[in-house]
Amino acid sequence: MARHDDQLGLPLTPKFARPRSANDVERCAQRARRLLGLDAKQPFIDIFMRAPEVGLLAFSLDLGLDTADAASVVLDRGGVALINGALRVGRRRLALAHELGHYLFADEYTIDWKIDQDDASEWEARLDRFARAVLLPAAGVKSQWENLGSKPEDLREAAIRVASSYRVDMSTLARRLLELKHIGDVDARRVRTFRTTRADIVEYGLVTSHELESPALPRVYEQAVLRLYHEETVSPARAVDLMLDTWDEGELPPLPLLPEQAIWTVVS
Repeated sequence: MARHDDQLGLPLTPKFARPRSANDVERCAQRARRLLGLDAKQPFIDIFMRAPEVGLLAFSLDLGLDTADAASVVLDRGGVALINGALRVGRRRLALAHELGHYLFADEYTIDWKIDQDDASEWEARLDRFARAVLLPAAGVKSQWENLGSKPEDLREAAIRVASSYRVDMSTLARRLLELKHIGDVDARRVRTFRTTRADIVEYGLVTSHELESPALPRVYEQAVLRLYHEETVSPARAVDLMLDTWDEGELPPLPLLPEQAIWTVVS
């Protein structure tokens, strides 16, 4: 598509050196957040919309629960990530942050069957930590957790508030709190059992998220397809194909009619 649409303009892929330690992973996550315009504390609440800023186009499609969580490929310019939209929103966001790691560390092609598993390889485990550090920056988590989680009896409320603020699932939050040494193994197991209820949403004023809800295509990609359609580089049927059947032909804008005399340029 980029060959036919010079406005798509994906940047050159930033190539990070592979981290060799947990501290390296944290530094790489901080660098990635800076590239995306995030400070050391703020939640990364729009990863789907901002990933194209570093050249990664993310697509979310319902692949079912018995298949891979995500996959990604690095192109000459930019890259593409496919997220399994059948996952819950916190896991979808974690999956995209994980694929962002593969992209920034220039892993040419990857399929991730299950992200954030205890039996992950050393490299995949580092990418899992990278993903958690991107979504749950150490400084921000420390600040919020110390304000909310200082008393054992407040553990559930603190976990629910922090998970909602950073839009992560409880398993991801528990792992992150544990690796940052804010809680121990016993409390980590407790955090994994917590579930946010409708009453919690109302009482604590939480904001629900539907990010990466299937089907989801990057806006810059949809705009590129529409430009090709307007230029008549692609037919309506091809435009729908490129939209991965998330659009139908009736949703495409009408093309301008050719002037009556234009027929003579065709037959002359």
